[in-house]
Amino acid sequence: MKSYDLIIVGGCSAGIVAAINAKRQNSDLKIAVLEKLPRIGKKLLATGNGKCNLTNQNALDYNYVGGEFAAFALQKHNPQTVTEFFASLGLLCYADSCGRVYPESNTASSVVDALRFELDRLKIDVYCDTQITDIKKKNGFLINGEFQCKKLIIAAGGKSSPSQGSDGSGYALAKMLGHSITRLYPALVPLCASPEITKPMKGVRVRNVNLTLKGDKKIAQTSGEILFTDYGISGIAAMELAAHAQKYIDNVKRNPFTHIDFMPQMSFDELFKYLKNLNKIKGFCQIDNLLTGFLPKAIGIAICKATKLYKADKNISELSERELRAIAEKIKNFPLEITGTKGFINAQVTSGGIKTEEIDPETMQSKICKGLYFAGEIIDVDGGCGGFNLQWAWASGMLAGELNEV
Repeated sequence: MKSYDLIIVGGCSAGIVAAINAKRQNSDLKIAVLEKLPRIGKKLLATGNGKCNLTNQNALDYNYVGGEFAAFALQKHNPQTVTEFFASLGLLCYADSCGRVYPESNTASSVVDALRFELDRLKIDVYCDTQITDIKKKNGFLINGEFQCKKLIIAAGGKSSPSQGSDGSGYALAKMLGHSITRLYPALVPLCASPEITKPMKGVRVRNVNLTLKGDKKIAQTSGEILFTDYGISGIAAMELAAHAQKYIDNVKRNPFTHIDFMPQMSFDELFKYLKNLNKIKGFCQIDNLLTGFLPKAIGIAICKATKLYKADKNISELSERELRAIAEKIKNFPLEITGTKGFINAQVTSGGIKTEEIDPETMQSKICKGLYFAGEIIDVDGGCGGFNLQWAWASGMLAGELNEV
């Protein structure tokens, strides 16, 4: 039997910082991290397109799902605290114009190495290739009949990107100790839509659009870049609608529509006036080239086709004001039926998790099972792209590692 004062289940962001903070708070603690993959931090290596978007300077103003619960942890271990923590590991960071914080090396492996070296320095035991299947509350906690500990932190991630370790197994462990789980949805994942509409635009990016997701009424709204694919739409703005769309589909049993505004910087009247002026500038060109001055050609063609007025051999000068008005309307409101998402296997984050009312927000300790703590994605807290979810992982992990009693 291997005995410890504290064991952390899950060797990625929240679990690793929980272990480090616990050891820094009390150097006498005997601590172990249990990770089912061959190495720790695998999911971190994929974040920020391999650059690891560590946090966001604007996280305290961000509207998290579960934000009221998360507020204490996020305030106590705010983005500045997180940046200082990594500086204490010898990892320097910088912030871009949107507040996204990255390591100076621009490589996620630098982040994982910094954390790994600190685990080694603090003499925290790490057991990889260790799948946890059983936990009992017995003189503390008995894990797999092999490990014994006085206190336990479960930071096993959610259900997103299972190949990187988040396969949902942590929820079963939480249930073994009396906790309940909300319904789970894939978040930050591409959207599926009508392929006959999106496939002709496959591979085309649009930098600045507004997206409004609607069912019976407005559900959510985002803005930013989108990427058209053969199955639907991707890109940050689209992916941030994913959990909202899937919840609507599952609960209402109907498909919502995302309404794309391709020119949010122009009012309808300004856009209509601009299109009328194009008759003078390039009236001799065919309709396929009408919108090439501000939109990719494939999207311009799709917009014209959506008006039902499209004729490929028609010149721009032949367009009536009614036709130009219809085109302007589609530029400002291009509806696309959302049929689903690309699922947990392609998701960056899980929306849902352990019910927050079962956890003390000021300690991350279970209200149901004394000595049990949670951290990170396994809890019903999530945010959008840009470092917000990692900020929650660090903050909740640091707080859990303080091992404060209720």
